[in-house]
Amino acid sequence: MTDLSPVVAEGVNAKAYSVSELAFALKRTIEDAYGFVRLRGELSKVTFHGNGHVYLDLKDDRASISGVIWKTSVRGLAIRPQTGLEVIVTGKVTTYPGRSQYQIIIETMEPAGVGALLAQLERLKAKLAAEGLFEAGRKRPLPSLPAVIGVVTSPTGAVIRDILHRISDRWPCRVVVWPVVVQGDQAAAQVRAAIEGFARLEPGGRVPRPDLIIVARGGGSVEDLWPFNDEALARAVAACPIPLVSAVGHETDTTLIDFVADRRAPTPTAAAELATPVFADLAATLADYQRRLLRCASRMMDLGRARLAAAAGRLPRLQDLLAIATQRLDLASGRLGAALTANVGAHRHDLASKAASLRPRLLIGAIEVKSETLAVLGRRLEPLVRRTFAQSADRLANLEKLRLSLDPDRPLSRGFARVEREDGGLVRSAGTVKSGEAVRLIFYDGARAAVIDGGAAASPTPVRKAAPSPPAEQGRLF
Repeated sequence: MTDLSPVVAEGVNAKAYSVSELAFALKRTIEDAYGFVRLRGELSKVTFHGNGHVYLDLKDDRASISGVIWKTSVRGLAIRPQTGLEVIVTGKVTTYPGRSQYQIIIETMEPAGVGALLAQLERLKAKLAAEGLFEAGRKRPLPSLPAVIGVVTSPTGAVIRDILHRISDRWPCRVVVWPVVVQGDQAAAQVRAAIEGFARLEPGGRVPRPDLIIVARGGGSVEDLWPFNDEALARAVAACPIPLVSAVGHETDTTLIDFVADRRAPTPTAAAELATPVFADLAATLADYQRRLLRCASRMMDLGRARLAAAAGRLPRLQDLLAIATQRLDLASGRLGAALTANVGAHRHDLASKAASLRPRLLIGAIEVKSETLAVLGRRLEPLVRRTFAQSADRLANLEKLRLSLDPDRPLSRGFARVEREDGGLVRSAGTVKSGEAVRLIFYDGARAAVIDGGAAASPTPVRKAAPSPPAEQGRLF
């Protein structure tokens, strides 16, 4: 064993070691001190190498140590190493001089319980499953011919290049990338905001609304993929109205959004294949359908032509069908001329028989009877009209006499006067007027104002009543 104790002498420098000497000296020191150890921790970053070896990290809440399981020891392990498992391992601690790091060579491994992260994930999965977010009935089918695909991933790295390359090879459509971080504390919030942002886009807007969303990330450890186990992100995926494909990690990696997404893809490239059809396959299928349609149409036409020919062979000839009708038409046309001549003769005979009974004397006799009746009525009408006119003239004269006898102004022409008050009222008695009252005297040719004096009233002169007019003077109203 090389002595690493510093040699310090007065005026003499310590020995200069080479890097290899120091590295291998440390390796021997650690292996001698920790030739056998028993550790408990959680597995992380488990990688199965192609040569059969297994590389992993063993960690707790404050530290982590790299571990290696050689191919010869893998077969004898009690359990298969899996990220997130809490295990107890035995082995020896050594160093890897090529990278200046220490590690444990694991010989045995046994389970020590489910890791803290996996236990937390299982509790969250049970909660969301009880709410029905994992039910197959709520998952939407993916569109068969998407025009716009939204991709939520990191704008750098191989994932976005693989997706774009695969989509361009398969289906000509528009891809809208929403850049996010896919690892770290901000990853879950950014991915959730991207999904909700795509869902809020209006159809026909400046930024087209995608028909399908792909959430993609490359593989990694449980810690790297842990943002995709966020409860708020899982609920946002479940509530997204646009069909969503989860493509987080590699085929063996599983995250919470894989269970609530409409489809899970084992890899980002597989997600691009799930989201898009192959244009060449569609074109070939369409061409095949067209060829099959043409063949079917041709077979149908041939079959119809054959059936028509067979049916036509069993039908009678057209001449046979029309023979009887043609003969009847010929017979009817032969009898038509004679029938028309006979019909004209019959009508001519009827006309002659009717005309023979008609004589002008019949019409003249009727005219003479009507003329005599008209003359008698004319002679009776003239005296009746004169008598009616005379009666009407007498009634009119009587009405005129009656009008004149009722005229209030006619007595005024014989020297009488009519006394009226100022308001136009007629004075009928001397006792109805007062002394000094103004009145008007209406004469035949005008009116004069007067005032009643206060002298004694003269004795009224008896008025001799005129003898009643004879009835002839009063006239009759009818």
